[in-house]
Amino acid sequence: QVQLVESGGGLVQAGGSLRLSCAASGSIFSISGVGWYRQAPGKQRELVARMPTTGTTMYAEYVKGRFTISRHNARNTVYLQMNSLTVEDTAVYYCNLRYSNVEYWGQGTQVTVSS
Repeated sequence: QVQLVESGGGLVQAGGSLRLSCAASGSIFSISGVGWYRQAPGKQRELVARMPTTGTTMYAEYVKGRFTISRHNARNTVYLQMNSLTVEDTAVYYCNLRYSNVEYWGQGTQVTVSS
């Protein structure tokens, strides 16, 4: 069983930065794709960034050039560095791990950007 625990969310002013972390339990982290999604109030959950085990990292258009996903396999952790935040980035951010067509989700961490 895989558990994902996000941290690093909070309140930040527009133009500021935050770094989210997601720690995974279990032994499949290094052979799994990882990603970050977000859900704003009244909206569907949407992709922010995905990093497969091999291949190209994907970013949503609205975060390209501002957000960076990275992973540290020895620590079973995936990160999301968020810069130049805007009020439109306010949402609950969820960590995702995908292995053998099975997806795991964290509980989410709130990011609020004030103007």
